[in-house]
This record gives sequence, structure tokens and C-alpha cells, in this order.
Amino acid sequence: MGKLREDLRAISADGAAASVMVGVGETYLPAFVLALSASQVASGLVATVPMLIGAVLQLISPYVVRRLRSHRRWVVLCATIQALAFVPLFGAAVAGRMPMLVVFAVASVYWATGQAGGASWNTWVGGLVPERLRNHYFAKRTLIAQFGLLAGFLLGGMTLQAGTSLGEPLLPFALLFLVAGGSRLVSARFLSRQSEPNPPGGELWSLRPGQLLVQAQHQRIAKILLYMLAVQTSVQIAGPYFTPYMLRHLMFSYADFVALICAAYVAKILALSLMGRLADRWGAKRLLWIGGLAISPISALWILSDSFYFLLGLQVLSGIAWAGYELAMLLLFFESIPSRQRVAILTVFNLANAAAVVFGSLLGGVWLAAMGATTQAYLALFVVSGVARLTALLLLVRIPHVALRPFTLATGAMTLRPSMGSMERPILPSGNTSPSTPHWLDRATAPPTTTPEPAPSIGDRSPSPLPAPLFPAEAISLDAYQSVAK
Repeated sequence: MGKLREDLRAISADGAAASVMVGVGETYLPAFVLALSASQVASGLVATVPMLIGAVLQLISPYVVRRLRSHRRWVVLCATIQALAFVPLFGAAVAGRMPMLVVFAVASVYWATGQAGGASWNTWVGGLVPERLRNHYFAKRTLIAQFGLLAGFLLGGMTLQAGTSLGEPLLPFALLFLVAGGSRLVSARFLSRQSEPNPPGGELWSLRPGQLLVQAQHQRIAKILLYMLAVQTSVQIAGPYFTPYMLRHLMFSYADFVALICAAYVAKILALSLMGRLADRWGAKRLLWIGGLAISPISALWILSDSFYFLLGLQVLSGIAWAGYELAMLLLFFESIPSRQRVAILTVFNLANAAAVVFGSLLGGVWLAAMGATTQAYLALFVVSGVARLTALLLLVRIPHVALRPFTLATGAMTLRPSMGSMERPILPSGNTSPSTPHWLDRATAPPTTTPEPAPSIGDRSPSPLPAPLFPAEAISLDAYQSVAK
């Protein structure tokens, strides 16, 4: 019991430290690129293109874990390298310059290590927490992580606001990246202190693309994945560009910027309980229809007014809409993939999702470059994104019905891990997906007779199967559901 208590404390401390990293570091990377290069397109693409490179690199994860014969060693190594990725960013903020190619390379390392350790973390930690404690423990850990993320995010916003007032637009980023890297090292330290009673086993299913495609078709998961990728592409057309639009065209202060993001984040968390009850009553598919319809016009509504208070209200609606969409998609996603295949399928899906993110963001970047990145070009881009989301709903018709067990806030809180990075992004990734079967889902068959497996995505920057809403009107991510972990 003493060792279990130590493990639980270390898992919670790790989640809090990693969440501070996301809030104070990852979230402000697009703003840093904007301040460093004055390029609005680069500011948007830095939140997406490195994610694709990272998704390619993380394909080696199952092979490395098999070679190391340890999830813990791999996760600690990934966390340490991810922390060190902030060192060159710190240097760039102090020097006031860095080639954009190097910035994108550093961001790619950050995303690769974050995604590579995610599935292994979920598999490893899922075996540490006894079933009888999971609901209560992870609900508590989620709350701790959310406070850590908010603390980091607010600290970052206040620091940047103070730097702007003093006429130092870049130096405050150095402090942010120093805190972010230090927080991740603390997180790695707590990861190393956790035990590993179960070595890697059958969950490391071989990565064979052809076999995965056959399995996906046989399981009818392809319909769900196709819709998710279509929405992801549609969202990313506009999502990465809300940050430069607000900071350069609307001339919002960092304080206003922080307030808008927090409004969507808080609304999303508060709406989760209601969405859970709706999922119980109507089913995941109907909730997905409602969520899909609700998120469609959000980006287009930005054309109605540039008033801060109007956008604040729109952010609240955005958070509620994304809560319903992401919860419904999560339920369908985890219900459709057998636990034995989840690490492999999610690793490959991570790559497809990142490709959708990059493709959408490149479409938006080409549009802005061609139109001169004017205010009118941004507004037209937001409308195009809304129309594309609405069109994606046509793919929902063939998604099957899923029956669910009763939903509670304790279990639901573990499913959405807002990553306050770049609003409209996924996060897959920042942030984070569990290779185990969520115990609060019903297989629509006989009740399971075996011990339930851990709840989905309990933490460490796991690959998220959800589109990652990137900036304002669109939420706050994907990159882990139940804890804003890493």
C-alpha cells in the first residue's frame, strides 16, 4: 500500500508539472513566432506542420519500447528530450532571432517526443492504479492538472503583458520557455519515481499499414475516422490563424487574448456534465450530430463583430459546442477499437490526423498569402472553414449507433483534456489516447466479465483521436482528455 501511495502521488505531481508546461510554453509558441518573425502565416503553421513531422517520428515508439523492454524508460526519455526542446527557444528569445527552419525543427522534436510517449504512458499507468480507485483518483488528478494548466497559461499571459508594457516583446518569452522546460524536467523526475509492475506485452501490436486498413474496415471504424479527419481538415483551415488575427488585426492585448481562451476552456469543462447526460439519453451518435452542427458556424460568426465582449460570448458558445462534439467522438472512437490493437491503430491514426492538420493549415496559409493576409482575407477564411465543417456532416450518416453506460462527471472529466495551445488545433496534441478499453463504455453486448480496463487517455501527452480545436472561437484542444498532461 505504501508503494501504491507513492505511485499515485507521483502520477498527480507529474500531471500538474506537465500541465504547467503546456499552459506556459506550448500555448504561446505561435505568439512567439509572430513576435520573432512578424510572419502571420508562419505563426499559424508552427502549430501544425511540426505536428506532422512529430507524428512520423513517433511511429518508432512501439519498436523502441519493445527493445527497451520498458514503458517507463521510454516515457522518461521522451519527457526529458521534450523539456530540452525549450532550450534553443529560450536562446532565441534572449538573442531576438532564430531562423524559422530551426524553430520548426525544434517544434517538431517537441511534438515527436510528446506523441511518442503518450500511448506508452497510458498503458503503463493504467496498470498502476487499481480499478476501485480509478474514477475518484483520475477525476482528482484531472482537476489538479487543469489548475496547473490555467496557472501556467495565466502566468504566461501576465508575463507577456508586462513585457509589452516595458517595451520588451521577446524577453518575456525566454522566461516562459525556461519555466516550461523546468516544469517538464520536474515531470520527468516524477515519472522516473513511478514503479512499472507490468512490462510491455501484447498491446504492442505490430504496425502493418495494410493489416490496419483491413482491420479498420472490418471493425467499421473507417467511417468514424474519415469523419474525424474531414472535420480536422476543415477546422485547421482557419484554426491556426486566429492568433495572428487577434494580435495583429484586432490589436488585442495579451490580457484580452488570455481572457478569450479561458472563456472557452471554462465553458467546455462546465458543459461536460450536461453533455454526459445528453449522451446517456440520446446516444453518442445523436450527440455527435448536435455537436457537429454546433461547431460548424462558430468560426464564421467571427465576421459579425470584432467587439471583445461579442467574441467573449462566442467563445463561451464555442466551448460548449466543442464539449459535446469531442465527448461524442471520444465515445464512438474508443467503442470501435479493440484494446489489443489500440496502440498500433492510434499511432498510425496520429499520423493521418497530423496530415489532416497540416493539409488544412496549408490551405489556409496559401489563401492568406494569396490574399495579402488582410482582415477581409481572414474573415473569408473563417467562413470557408465553417462551410467545410458543415459539408463534413454528410459523412456522419453511415456511422453506427453506440450504446453507453451511465455517464458521470467523474469519468467524463477524464475524457477531455483541453490543451490551451493554439485554439482550433487537437492538440492530438498538444498535447494526448489510451490503449485500453474505457470501463465506462458499453460494448452493446453482454456486460464484460473481466476486470474493466482504465479510462481513456489518462495523461501523458497521448495521441488524441479528436480534432484539436486551436485558438479562440474553436476551443482549446485536443492534444489529452482526462488530464491536461503532457
